[in-house]
Amino acid sequence: MLRFLRKHYWTFGLLLILMSLLVFTRVIQPNFGTFGLEALTRAALPFAFATAAQVIVVIAGGIDLSIASMMAVTSVTAAVLMDGASEQFAFVVIPIVLLVGATLGAINGVLIVITRVPDIVVTLAMLFVWEGVALMILNAPGGGSAQWVQGLLIGPILLEFLPEAVTQWVPKAFIVLVVSLCVVWIPLRRSNFGLSVYAIGSSDMAAFRSGVNVNRTKIAAYAIGGLFAAMGGLVLTASTGIGAPIPGPYLLASVAAVVLGGVILGGGIGGLLGPIIAVLILRLIRTDLTLLSVDPNITTIVEGTIMVIVVMAGGFMASRRKTK
Repeated sequence: MLRFLRKHYWTFGLLLILMSLLVFTRVIQPNFGTFGLEALTRAALPFAFATAAQVIVVIAGGIDLSIASMMAVTSVTAAVLMDGASEQFAFVVIPIVLLVGATLGAINGVLIVITRVPDIVVTLAMLFVWEGVALMILNAPGGGSAQWVQGLLIGPILLEFLPEAVTQWVPKAFIVLVVSLCVVWIPLRRSNFGLSVYAIGSSDMAAFRSGVNVNRTKIAAYAIGGLFAAMGGLVLTASTGIGAPIPGPYLLASVAAVVLGGVILGGGIGGLLGPIIAVLILRLIRTDLTLLSVDPNITTIVEGTIMVIVVMAGGFMASRRKTK
């Protein structure tokens, strides 16, 4: 048990911070209960999926600046396809949108591999490309969403074998997040491909000498990042009922959550749980500032300052790791 705690001390530390913030939130706002928890989870959903997309890419030794734009493309694609369609058609739309997201990510990976231009340059260029694609699909917020898709994110989860006093504290949005991430991450983490991702992040040359197909693994990592981004786009459409063609503030937030969650920007080290907890921490800090009636402009400054400090710290740690 002690060995397990030592291995995951950072994640446990983040959990303690999150629990402390929840207690602090309850102190400053005694009415913060099931509704507040549900609102927090729903607000954190797109940030969590953007962070998951960034995690897999960063572990592979890269970075993706186009995640928010890919979320916009998949959001408007889902909204356009579901607008005016039957409820049953949404069962077809969801896999199509997930495939679109994976394809966008794979295109990023292919361009990086073929051109050998640094990830940050390629994905910065693709940020504008995918943003343009989103605006071509839908030039203003609009479209629609199936009712049952929206219902997946609203309200608590009700299980007959558990007391209502317990289930009312478990938002549907949280279940959607956990199930969606686990379905992809757990098989990936336990597969040879997952080991290859960590290997190329640690040292692509050493991975190549060990028989890992570096280029194929990198493209697949970006494709999975696109898949997570598509999940983020879907929850954006589901939570608002319309498509959002303008990318949201998910890029810097995802990088900050990745670093705060214990993933090294140089690649090869980290997991998914820590960054997801970090997302909740960052969202809860914003909620607390709002509850304290802090000026929205100051709230934005504080939130941005925290993100910049975290990202700079992550860059410093990555540079120190390379010099060792």
